[in-house]
Amino acid sequence: MATEWRKEAVDVLGEERFLLDPASREKLSKDYYWYSPVLEPLLREKLADGVAAPTDERELAAALAFAYRHRLPITVRGAGTGNYGQAVPLEGGIVLDVSGLNRVLEIGPGYARVQCGVRMGALEKRAREQGQELRIYPSTYAKATIGGFVCGGSGGIGSISWGNLWDGNVLEAIVYTLEERPRRLTVHGADLLPYIHNYGTTGVVTELVIPLAPRVEWAQSVVSFESFDDALAVSEALAGDDSIRKRLVSAVEWPIPAFFKPLAKAFRQGAAALLLETEDGSLEAVSALAAARGGAIEHVIPPERYRQGIGLSDFTWNHTTLWALKTEPSITYLQADFSLGKVAEQARRLKAEFGDEVLLHLEWIRVSGELVPTALPLVRYTDASRLYEIVAFCESIGVVIYDPHTWILEDGGRGEANVMQRKKRENDPLGLLNPGKLRTEGA
Repeated sequence: MATEWRKEAVDVLGEERFLLDPASREKLSKDYYWYSPVLEPLLREKLADGVAAPTDERELAAALAFAYRHRLPITVRGAGTGNYGQAVPLEGGIVLDVSGLNRVLEIGPGYARVQCGVRMGALEKRAREQGQELRIYPSTYAKATIGGFVCGGSGGIGSISWGNLWDGNVLEAIVYTLEERPRRLTVHGADLLPYIHNYGTTGVVTELVIPLAPRVEWAQSVVSFESFDDALAVSEALAGDDSIRKRLVSAVEWPIPAFFKPLAKAFRQGAAALLLETEDGSLEAVSALAAARGGAIEHVIPPERYRQGIGLSDFTWNHTTLWALKTEPSITYLQADFSLGKVAEQARRLKAEFGDEVLLHLEWIRVSGELVPTALPLVRYTDASRLYEIVAFCESIGVVIYDPHTWILEDGGRGEANVMQRKKRENDPLGLLNPGKLRTEGA
């Protein structure tokens, strides 16, 4: 990196806002890509040349104009809780750490206007104090930023009722372009599509308006079953029962609960389980549904203890992978959608083929109003060839795989490639926004 480049960056952005020390560059060039043994060796050496850490939009715009002038790549980073290398700078340049844009600007009836660096756990707390709550959030909500979730995620806890990010869960965004004079765009409605799950390739989101739901008093419960078949059947019945309000329905096969050391007493040895968040007063109905398949409630966290310590959602979605890795460091995962009405058959075929090489947990969600059994299966990893044999088998039985072992947005299966390609050309004419993450950016 040229001395002139370094000196001008400090002059323009200030010593406190442009970081050059090795420790900051190393730390802020990483995310949770190490969940993937495929990505880890490919990304471990990637390093930013410097880190810009703005605290307001004026500083952010100055950093973008500086990058444009010097033809420097910009990789946007929130809390770095993504799993696919979204925040890893493939071509050096500047990591733009937007976690300092962290003000809650307004909480109104049914919505919140926030800067992109607001932590979702803090926003949930503020909203619940005012009689509201987040609609959806990832299992990493305590650390994850709202901007990182919108630009790198898809759904999570609450998606069983409210769908994924594309289901009206983003109302407005403020976006900056990467041009000689960065433009500040206000984006609504269908125009939001190129900025949701975009890895920061089409623009830099600095502010968001998201819908809030009325606060619900949630009871958390663990329900045990003799077989995973029984747990799946009850999870499907509960997911589709609109008389029971719910935030989380997660079916987990044994031995996955054995990985959940802080909650060891909540699970029966050898039993499959459901991890649930349902409305206060619903446990009698839940118990009746479970009893029809021989299930019983083993553990309850009452509503008055909600968010007063570790909760059941901290063991679901991709936090399941994290707990498994603490016990078996060779474990990795896949992302999958099973087929409604065929999920039990598909699960049985997977288990018959791979046994405990593939361990199943499913989280039920809605997509465009329709129930979807989604999953993040654990895989006892041996090598990439075997991993993709498992992927091929899944696809052969109708299980859709979204590959978490790639940093290419389209290859992960969640991006709208054509829409993003057009918007990238419009907002990023030099192709400097997170280059290498969008396959079609050079098309």
